[in-house]
Amino acid sequence: MADPAQATGPEVWFYHLQRQTLDQVLPVLLERSLARKWRAVVQAASDDQIKSLDKALWTYSPESFLAHGTDAEGDAQLQPIWLTKTSDNPNAASLRVLTDGVDPFAAAQDQAYERVMVIFDGNDDEQLSNARASWKQLRDAGHTLSYWQQGEDGRWSKKASS
Repeated sequence: MADPAQATGPEVWFYHLQRQTLDQVLPVLLERSLARKWRAVVQAASDDQIKSLDKALWTYSPESFLAHGTDAEGDAQLQPIWLTKTSDNPNAASLRVLTDGVDPFAAAQDQAYERVMVIFDGNDDEQLSNARASWKQLRDAGHTLSYWQQGEDGRWSKKASS
């Protein structure tokens, strides 16, 4: 196992979805990152997921929307939030959000990020298995990890860290 004092790279936070969908949770997490003055890049595995997230960020609240862009639109450097299928960081983000079982290992090595969020669906056996394997791989490499689970009231609570 790697020496944690030797760990480099961003903190990696795992978010275990059980009560809400990604489309419901992601806007709230992104609002918090923008309040910290962090730009974010959200990586999904499919065009369909990008389209779903794009729609969710425009429509999640009647009072507001989250300004963002996608690969299809261009001008990433102008966007506080960027939705993509690639591993690029075209908007100089401090936060990388990974969905759909995207492997977090490369992002966790990237010094450009302060935090990497791995959001996985706990009701999807494949995503759950991938998240567990990623946690072990990152822990063994000496990364700082946190595991968050949503309670009945919708609030996130930290259940584990390494």
